[in-house]
Formats: sequence, C-alpha cells, structure tokens
Amino acid sequence: MRKLLCLGGVLLALAGIGTNGLGSDGATDPGVLIAEADRHFDRWSEAFDFDAYETQLRGAIELWEEALGILPAKNVQSRSYVLNRLAQAYFELGVGYLTSSREKETAFEQGKDAALASLRLDPTFDQTKDASGFRAALRSASDVAAIFWYGNTFGQWLNYHKMTAILGGVRDVAASFERAFELDEVFDGAGPHRALGSLYAQAHFVVGAAREDAVPHFERCIELAPDHLEAYVSYATQYARPTGDEGLFDALLATVLEKAADPAIMAAYPFYNALAVMQARDATDE
Repeated sequence: MRKLLCLGGVLLALAGIGTNGLGSDGATDPGVLIAEADRHFDRWSEAFDFDAYETQLRGAIELWEEALGILPAKNVQSRSYVLNRLAQAYFELGVGYLTSSREKETAFEQGKDAALASLRLDPTFDQTKDASGFRAALRSASDVAAIFWYGNTFGQWLNYHKMTAILGGVRDVAASFERAFELDEVFDGAGPHRALGSLYAQAHFVVGAAREDAVPHFERCIELAPDHLEAYVSYATQYARPTGDEGLFDALLATVLEKAADPAIMAAYPFYNALAVMQARDATDE
C-alpha cells in the first residue's frame, strides 16, 4: 500500500508539470521522461532477470537525469522524487553491477550528491546546517527517502575516502540512519534497521556503539520484513562470522537459500533478494 500511495503522490506532481508549458511534443516533457524512467526501474511487473536489469537501471538513470535538467525549480516535489530515485539507482548500480573501484566510487558520489540535493530542497536544511552543523541538519530533516539513500550512498563512497570517514563521515552516516529510523522504521523493507545493524556491526567503535547493538536491529528488520533477504546475509557476514558464531552464520544463510526457492519471496524485493542469494552462496562457499 505504501508504494501505491507514493506513486499517487508522484502522479499528482507530474500532472502539475504540464501546467508549466514544458515540452508539449513529449520528447522534452519531464513528466513523460519520468514516467518512462519509472517503467525502466520497475522490477515487479514482469519476471525479474538480474543480469538483464542492468540495462533497465542505466536507462532509468539516463532518463531521470534528462528530466532533472528541464524540471523547473518550483516543481519541488517532482525534483525531490527524481533526485531520490537517482540516489537509489546509483546505489544499486554500484552494489549490483559495477566492478572497478573508480566506477563504483563515481556512482556512489553521484548518488550521494543527488540525495544531498534532495535534502537541500528544504530551505531549513541549509539553515540548520549553517546554525548548528551538518549532522544537526540531517537529524532535523524530514524526507526519509533522501536521508536513507544519502546514508547508503555516502557510506559506500567513504570506502574510497578513508580520511573523510575517520574525520566524521561515519558519524554522518550514523546520523542519517538514526534519523531515518526515527521517521519510518519500516521504510524500504525495514531498511533503517538493516542499515543500523550493518553500521553497528562494522563501525561500532567509531560511532560509540557496541557490536552487540547490531543484533536487535537485524532481528527487528527480519521480524518486520522477513522476505527481504539482505538482512539475513548482513547479519551473517557482518556480525555472526566476525564474532565466531558459526551456528548463527550457517542458520542465517540456510534461511536465505531456503526462502530463495519460493518465487513469491524472490518477487517481493527482486533486485535485493537476487543480490542477497548470490552473496549467500558466495559466503557459504568461503
């Protein structure tokens, strides 16, 4: 239901674009471009093929970028929608398909820049940043999609910028995920729990948490979104194995492979579940 409600809001926003007199021929109409990008991004209407989806994802990015270039500044809702989609798409391109470090770094940088641009559409974001700092601005932001995808893309980008990570970047990621959790713990398949679990498991010493603080977030994510398989893999590889709990590690990965046999489960989160199954098989073979 949440997805349908979001789509309805976007359709209303796109309907408003037409009143600006942009591109009556359709070729340069941002509404047409966004709708076509959304069709490329759609992973639910037909059987999902992970390898083939890369072309669709790249096509969606190209169309959203083109639409963003001609969207009037006053169409804030539509610009926010496109920027948030771009942040997510660049993240998925980076984690799912790119292989070279340079390509990954570039994709994550483009994603974080899109998410930050979305956050800055709210004038109070920069006002808060100037008055109280960037982390305070993140903690007062209200667009959960922009906040969540900023944390994800920036967090991945930090893998290529270790000094930035050490000097406060990881704490910015924590602020993003903690704020997303406050706003909507079930967003994107309980994504804030999944993200906080991963963060605490891997960087607890940087953000002032304990590694064990990851456990309730992973378990709550699995409780809220049992068909989102990424949480099981992250729980296994980022917490269970590093802490020497091989029993938990094996059980979590076995659950992923068992659930993967159910087409309905795989179809619930097609991209992430396909990626999780590949990661589970790799981890099992190690």
